[in-house]
Amino acid sequence: MNPRIFPLSVIALLTLANFACAQQTAPFLIESPNRSVRIEISLKKVGNETDVPCWRVFYKNHPILLDSRLGATFEDGSTVGGPSAIESTKVRPHHAQYTVAVGKHSHIVDSCMEGIVSLRDRASSKQWTVEFRAYDDGAAFHYLFPSQASWKDLALSSEQTEFSLPSGAVAYCLPLNSFTTSFEGRYQKKQVNQIPDNWLIGLPTSIECPGAGWVGITEANLTDYAGMYLAANSKHPGSLISRLSPLPDNPKIAVRAALPHDSPWRVLLLGDTPGSLLDSDIVFNLSEPCALSDTSWIHPGKTTFPWWNDYYLENVPFKPGLNTATMKYYIDFCAAAHIPYHSLDGYKNIGWYGCQIGPHTPADITKAVPEIDLPEVLAYAKSKGVKLRLWLHWEDVRGKMDRVFPLYHQWGIEGVMLDFMNRDDQEMVNFLREVVEKAAANHLTVTFHGVFKPTGLERTYPNLLTSESVLNLEYDKWDPLGCSPEHQLTVVFTRMLAGPMDFHQGSFRGVPVEQFKPRNTAPLVMGSPGFMLATYVVFENHLPMVADYPSAYRNHPALPMLARIPANWDETRCLTGAVGDYIVMARRKGDDWYVGAMNAGNARTRDVPLRLLGKGKYRAQIESDDPNWKTNHRTVESVQQVSAGDTLKLNLDSAGGAVVRLSPEK
Repeated sequence: MNPRIFPLSVIALLTLANFACAQQTAPFLIESPNRSVRIEISLKKVGNETDVPCWRVFYKNHPILLDSRLGATFEDGSTVGGPSAIESTKVRPHHAQYTVAVGKHSHIVDSCMEGIVSLRDRASSKQWTVEFRAYDDGAAFHYLFPSQASWKDLALSSEQTEFSLPSGAVAYCLPLNSFTTSFEGRYQKKQVNQIPDNWLIGLPTSIECPGAGWVGITEANLTDYAGMYLAANSKHPGSLISRLSPLPDNPKIAVRAALPHDSPWRVLLLGDTPGSLLDSDIVFNLSEPCALSDTSWIHPGKTTFPWWNDYYLENVPFKPGLNTATMKYYIDFCAAAHIPYHSLDGYKNIGWYGCQIGPHTPADITKAVPEIDLPEVLAYAKSKGVKLRLWLHWEDVRGKMDRVFPLYHQWGIEGVMLDFMNRDDQEMVNFLREVVEKAAANHLTVTFHGVFKPTGLERTYPNLLTSESVLNLEYDKWDPLGCSPEHQLTVVFTRMLAGPMDFHQGSFRGVPVEQFKPRNTAPLVMGSPGFMLATYVVFENHLPMVADYPSAYRNHPALPMLARIPANWDETRCLTGAVGDYIVMARRKGDDWYVGAMNAGNARTRDVPLRLLGKGKYRAQIESDDPNWKTNHRTVESVQQVSAGDTLKLNLDSAGGAVVRLSPEK
């Protein structure tokens, strides 16, 4: 047993005894192992109701979540979470360690205190349980609905889960138009008590509580349940209340299941800075362990994605598009540049297998368009040591996985991307889990686009390498606002709290923000080549794209560094950052550290202390922006010898960036 946990369990048991003696008037306490996080559960008066279950959270003795209601409503109008009685409580330490095949940390320690509160609703007589966890860097709970003599099936309409924030709390939130969404929107900064009542807020959301710390709200282990959103609680200004994605065939119901059944975990990531939230493993800790006995076939890496540049090619003796010559050309580039994967995607609204993308018309996902000799392309890729990935419309996959996925495996396909789901109701949640499970059975990795945020399924099925669920560089093709550096440095501290984030990365043809104009073919991006290069370190993305056309990379000084940056990590530390402004992220693979710096604001010099290094001397290879990058789109390389006591100075232009590789000298 962890020696720090034992006295806490004694304290908790004493608290439990005091709680019973006080006839349930004092709060039930759960403290994290180092006591930085404290959860209090009590029965409160809410409006005209008494004995309503509520929870509140303290971070370093600062109130960071005020009394917040717990509960749920069912199809028949009955509830849990109204006037209630606490029937039993239990507290226990939880400590585990596990390794991760794909992630931001390869070894994770899962240490917390658990508290279990069993309640009975006085009006409905339903018995229900809430399980809490107090981590040193967060708090979480989920509902457990047990089977009972008079309650065998769950027909859940909504949750009454509330998050009441302290006065002055400021949220970076994602307002969405409806539950049918790809989560591709722009985050807005709002005082929590000024969030409009008609906003539907997508998760994750980051909240600054002045004088107390930072909170990231999201969910984990979304399994056979509806995705959660937030909305302003009109009855309680400064409070956010849950909303669940309804079933497509019955908008009054969110979840149907046999009992017993559990909700996902409702998660608060807690820290002193917005960057500290990015270091947390809580979402993985709350998710199911890896279901695969063998993960050796899963190889994170980079992939082309020609759709982004509209199949633009320079100085080629053929017409670019969905044809064999184009595919071979890209395969040659991948082999020469050490990019492991090439994607067959779509062109001019037609998928590689002949479907019309939008509005969608189905097609056979085992046959390429006539212009692509698929057996020849597969054989050519194999001869060059490059593997293929396949873009697919999700509706063309439904009901066909048992037949098609084994065939893809036989072909030697590395993985698939499914697109345009745009839902997170219970049915879609279950479908996507089926996809990754059946893909894993056939040694296929998976990417999701047009999808909801990650919730930890990547721990259970590490063949799920990345998800989109963010407004990204594809918007530079058509949106006058595009994907600005400020936006990119906002979603890093918001959307990325949930997990891996795909972004159509890769173009070195960046321009200053004021010069940007959208265009579909060979689109421009905002920011320097150093800014783009740094995304490969800063973004957690285990299948990052190299989305521009090959000649935009050939002979570019940053290409060797781009190809070398790993897509999977042993350790992650956010060194410093501010939402929408800048970030310095450090990630380790083996003995090498990579530091990525991105700057959206004014030009500045960032000091990077190297305390994270081990003993001895290191070689610092620095790829930074050429002073004339706005005209030549180039980077420059410099090399220094450094050690753990040194501080690197990175000169970052506005919309600029840099990458540093730190390798032990041998």
